[in-house]
Amino acid sequence: MAADTLSRIHALLAEHPVLDGHNDLPWEARERVRYDWDRLDIAVAGQPTHTDLPRLREGGVGAQFWSVYVPSTLQGDAAVTATLEQVDAVHAMTARYADHLVLATTRAEVEAAVAGGRIASLIGAEGGHSIDSSLGALRMLHALGVRYMTLTHNDNVPWADSATDEPVLGGLSPFGREVVREMNRLGMLVDLSHVSPDTMRAALDTTQAPVVFSHSSARAVCDHPRNVPDDVLERLAGNGGVCMVTFVPSFVSPIVREWGLEAKDAALLAGVDAADEDAYDLFVTEYQRESPRPSATVDDVVAHCEHVREVAGIEHIGLGGDYDGVDVLPDGLEDVSGYPRLLAALADRGWSDADLSALTSGNALRVLGEAEQRAGEIAATRGPGLARIEDLDGPETATGGLS
Repeated sequence: MAADTLSRIHALLAEHPVLDGHNDLPWEARERVRYDWDRLDIAVAGQPTHTDLPRLREGGVGAQFWSVYVPSTLQGDAAVTATLEQVDAVHAMTARYADHLVLATTRAEVEAAVAGGRIASLIGAEGGHSIDSSLGALRMLHALGVRYMTLTHNDNVPWADSATDEPVLGGLSPFGREVVREMNRLGMLVDLSHVSPDTMRAALDTTQAPVVFSHSSARAVCDHPRNVPDDVLERLAGNGGVCMVTFVPSFVSPIVREWGLEAKDAALLAGVDAADEDAYDLFVTEYQRESPRPSATVDDVVAHCEHVREVAGIEHIGLGGDYDGVDVLPDGLEDVSGYPRLLAALADRGWSDADLSALTSGNALRVLGEAEQRAGEIAATRGPGLARIEDLDGPETATGGLS
């Protein structure tokens, strides 16, 4: 990138650092070292993960939503327990690296962390299975610092349809709408990444606060079910929400998406079920020897940023890289140090400093603040929700969770 552009981007990031919507380092820490931060010392550059503290600083990251993801193969009590372990890992990480990281739960705390030279660490739960259909569990996650919940992950939950599962409800069940209302009352952001388009629309019909897509891109640019259709992007203007553009190659590059579909078809012919992640990953490793995976680029991500800006408006776009949640990332965005390259590419396309600062953190901070304000207003007129899923959706839906 040109020296003058680089200087401009570094100056902008000093004033308006990135608030990224989604990073899966906690799960990587679980898988690699069982949460042993002595063995995965993120203060040291060059860790095998996409994320460490020196690269976060190099990338201009001032705030990060750490995902407390657990796979939807875990259900019921096991999902809740694993989610609590993930939350504990984030608390332990911020305590260990307190000179660099600090837990944050409000807009003011994020701004104070940045002003003090530390990276604000927010927590987002990825998948409604983490609460086992219990509003009480939802409230306890909030009490532990969780500030968004993605309504589903890759599979449906009893009260909401996922983008990558067969639709059952056509959106949200009555209990699912109650989950959204309770999240509004708490000030927990409703995250619509991973959910079906009908669930997106039902949530927008229900919510009284801005929503987020913590790591999703534009479906009109790349036709992947994890991306957001234009009619939903258009509704963000009225809702006040933010689509945080992700960097996942199969979500941003039509060429990579097509390659993935071809690999899936080849797996089916070979008798390998894509739902069996271990077997499928082994198959894809072999498949790539004969049919190399194409690369996504910074320009692919630029195309999504420009489309979201055009359709939703500059006030409704952010960044959610999904670092440490995927194996491969676009050329130039291989780890968390890459944000300046994306911003420079956007600057070269005519994005103003005001546009770029809205993208990096301005819009996400606004949404945090507005969700807090709405929560105060709602809590003044409504107490905690006490409904159980069987009360609203019928006894056959009960999974054991209590409110």
